[in-house]
Amino acid sequence: MAVAALGAVVLDCPDPVALANFYAALLGGEVEQQEDWVDLTGITGTPLAFQAAPGFVPPKWPRPDASQQFHLDLTVADLDAAEREVLALGATVLEAEDRERSFRVYADPAGHPFCLCAC
Repeated sequence: MAVAALGAVVLDCPDPVALANFYAALLGGEVEQQEDWVDLTGITGTPLAFQAAPGFVPPKWPRPDASQQFHLDLTVADLDAAEREVLALGATVLEAEDRERSFRVYADPAGHPFCLCAC
């Protein structure tokens, strides 16, 4: 029997509303701003939330001496089309040179790594 259920994945960032809007454009859903917290609701899968983190330092990819702790894997039907879309939304390429792989690595506008993965 499980002790708990995963409620949300929460990303620290300098601007929760801006980052929530980036992920809303990427995943769909609605941005709901609380007092010091922003939820992205109405998406398939585990909900995302965003909180302000004073002094936020983005993770580095790949850095064995400064691990990024975790990243998001997002499945897509067409890697090339999805790449064009995420770059237009403000993502940056971290690792996408090997076009034969089934995934490519990007950073969201706050610097969190995420992968686009072919389904």
